[in-house]
Amino acid sequence: MDRVGLNKRLIALVVAVATIGGFMFGYDSGVINGTQNGLEAAFNLGSLGIGINVGAILVGSSIGAFIAGRLSDMIGRRGTMMLAAILFLFSAVLAGAAGSSALFIVARIIGGLGVGAASVTSPVYISEMTPAHLRGRLSSMQQVMIITGLTGAFVANFVLARWAGGSTATLWFGFPAWRWMFWLQAIPAALYFIALLSIPESPRYLVARGHEAHAHAVLVRLFGETEANRKVAEIRASLAADHHRPRLSDLIDKQTGKIRPILWVGIGIAVFQQLVGINVVFYYGATLWQAVGFTEDYALQTNILSGALSIGACIATIALIDKIGRKPLLLIGSAGMAVSLALVAWAFSTAVTGPEGGLVLPGNSGLVALISANVYVVFFNLSWGPVMWVMLGEMFPNQIRGSALAVAGFAQWIANAAISVSFPSMAEKPGLAITYVLYATAAAVSFFFVRATVQETRGRELEDMQG
Repeated sequence: MDRVGLNKRLIALVVAVATIGGFMFGYDSGVINGTQNGLEAAFNLGSLGIGINVGAILVGSSIGAFIAGRLSDMIGRRGTMMLAAILFLFSAVLAGAAGSSALFIVARIIGGLGVGAASVTSPVYISEMTPAHLRGRLSSMQQVMIITGLTGAFVANFVLARWAGGSTATLWFGFPAWRWMFWLQAIPAALYFIALLSIPESPRYLVARGHEAHAHAVLVRLFGETEANRKVAEIRASLAADHHRPRLSDLIDKQTGKIRPILWVGIGIAVFQQLVGINVVFYYGATLWQAVGFTEDYALQTNILSGALSIGACIATIALIDKIGRKPLLLIGSAGMAVSLALVAWAFSTAVTGPEGGLVLPGNSGLVALISANVYVVFFNLSWGPVMWVMLGEMFPNQIRGSALAVAGFAQWIANAAISVSFPSMAEKPGLAITYVLYATAAAVSFFFVRATVQETRGRELEDMQG
């Protein structure tokens, strides 16, 4: 590519705006972490009820991811992100105001629709708007913003709880702090919608819809006249031979009549990202650390530490992903997570019942659990966290990208729901130690899955993707 005509300012704007969706994804996912005491008190919930209220967002996310993949082929990548912003705003207001568990669940499902839509649309939009030699680094910004959103939620939860004297204590206008934790999300949701008005639609979507003149104009702004002419021709050639618009049936190989192998690889990557248990840390971190003797205040501070380490790991990924590639990072992450999760499992296996009836980690076990859990978070965010989204945004051919993302994104959120909703019950029986052994096993298996099936995509143009 001729880099002289590269409009770095516009590309930076595109990435900055699109990744606000990642921030919203992270904030909406992480805000629940510090509100569980409030939910339990307000709605009289047990462990199963907490699991359902926490997991409600995942029902919406799985539906949102599936719908958004197809919707982005119909109303565009930008249009789908704008719809997600509206869903985030509505959910934030309704979740904070919910007077019953049922209404809260509805609000979180609505927010989940936005999370699912943003999770699959933002990465593919960034991939389609950036040059191949920068695509890995710029697409990795999605995970940085997801973790920034998570950390922002952790910080907001900590500050509001500290200010009020506890998450269930009254804050402003007679409302408890945990409700304000949800309402605060309305501010970035509104900013996201407004910012989306300033960026163009994906040229690959425009060509697929027959708007080549518009696509050419966007590509000229991004890459210059010469590159724009070449890219329009390449995009056109990469679509179906009969030039029909993308559809779900494109996922079936016309010669074999079977699902394309590349889709199974994408589903595998998406599912393994969740089977290693990362969202147990994000959704239940505060509750988990309180369960082994931490105070609420200290548990919330531990969440902030995990978030800060995650951001640092994602920044390291940005520096590495276009140099050493996607597959090596996935392999490093799988190995590191398997070992660190095994150490977490060992630490929890030493837990004893304290004088007040709760679990306590004796001796140095608490320190081992804390360090190992954060090492695990670092390995995840150095590898599977950002790389999974980068891979899903770029590994599929143009004709099937939206549809394949719909299916892979749906599978990812179903796996997320299965892990997250089951955790409270599994933490009680068979217990934390066995639960973390299962996550460690999944991490070990993911190593061999990547080694056997994943093909490197570093430096390849999107029009060259096969499958």
